[in-house]
Amino acid sequence: MKGNPRILVVDDELAMREALRDWLNEDGYEVGLAGSGEEAITLVNKGHWDIMFLDLKMPGMDGIETLKKVKEINPEIEIIMMTAYATIDTAVKAMKEGAFDYLVKPFEPDEIQIQINKIMERRELKIENLILRQRLEERYEYDEIVGVSKPMQEVFDLISRVSKSDSNILITGESGTGKELIARAIHANSDRCFMPFIVINCGALPDSLLESELFGYEKGAFTGAENTKRGRIEMADKGTLFLDEIGDISLKTQVGLLRVIQQKEISRLGSEKIKKVDVRIIAATNKDLTKAIDEGRFREDLYWRLNVITIHVPPLRERKEDIPLLADFFIKRFAVDMKKNPKRLSNDALQALMDYDWPGNVRELENVIERAMVIGKGDVIQSEDLPFHRDNTIKKDFPKSLKMMEKLHIERILKETNWNITRASRILEIDRQTLYNKIRKYNIKKLRGN
Repeated sequence: MKGNPRILVVDDELAMREALRDWLNEDGYEVGLAGSGEEAITLVNKGHWDIMFLDLKMPGMDGIETLKKVKEINPEIEIIMMTAYATIDTAVKAMKEGAFDYLVKPFEPDEIQIQINKIMERRELKIENLILRQRLEERYEYDEIVGVSKPMQEVFDLISRVSKSDSNILITGESGTGKELIARAIHANSDRCFMPFIVINCGALPDSLLESELFGYEKGAFTGAENTKRGRIEMADKGTLFLDEIGDISLKTQVGLLRVIQQKEISRLGSEKIKKVDVRIIAATNKDLTKAIDEGRFREDLYWRLNVITIHVPPLRERKEDIPLLADFFIKRFAVDMKKNPKRLSNDALQALMDYDWPGNVRELENVIERAMVIGKGDVIQSEDLPFHRDNTIKKDFPKSLKMMEKLHIERILKETNWNITRASRILEIDRQTLYNKIRKYNIKKLRGN
């Protein structure tokens, strides 16, 4: 709950509803009114409410029944029961069904504010605890790397097998796939986990600055070197050095890095003093380093020193079954960061996420979910909250069922192969008889011109 809560007052007596509304409006709260349990259910289905003041005795659907149905729709709504007929039994029953507390009519405005303050304090404490628990548990084991797909399970298996070794690792994959998270997970599960994990983005620095960042320098080593500075390699001693975008470093810097790996020693710029270092190197790239070797831009001996073990992180378009899990993970994380209740994805929004090709990979999905959490209205993320346009791969008339998708795909392949059953079945990776069966099943006809 962020800012003033939205409050729904449910009572069959008009005078009571209006009195509560006036009291709450004076304190700056946004208030909705419902004269029955049925009307309250309708309003809860339509919009987000944080607190409900609910009368116990009402004609038709009474307060206990309304309480149950509201909690089924949104368990996060805090409900204060109101009754002129309070007994221990009714109070206990209401609390068992999820009521926060109850008020006995008639009551004063101060009693209402006390209940609201209690709810606000409990919500704030709950959010603080979530944030604290998230920070305490942020050890990067596999918590931050989400995936149920076979390619990601293979990545997880590799992480568990290589973490305890000291071998250098090369992580490959497109930008935005989470290569740094993989590196952090390896470090967190290694024997070096209590020593530094040092990151440097090789592609973000010019070569002269990258060299001084990696190796450090002595005072006066070059113009502007007013103080002695330790390099990132030295800072990572006994720990792990993560070299992101390793394919962007110059041949000169590659020579120095090769010496570090082979000799396990460094010397700062402007110094002849040799210092021994014990560093495990994890490098990452989105480039084809074998091609760079062929073109003379990357040293082959350095490549083999870095590439003792390779971990390839698949692009998101090749593991779309992970999208619902990733989306839910980001929704919950941003809900904590923004101090909001978690939202859920509508079916159309989820379908839109599944249909999109994700050129920016997981990083782009994270950005899309954050945007939807900020601009979306209500408790449900709708497809219109997503920043996709008609010229993307998502179309409003995209088939929603698997059967229709299969039919359209078979029709397209048959058309492309000019109804050559042998070729079509080979492309579809099914036998001829299965293809004939599906043609009959979907009543696919060869049209003139096909």
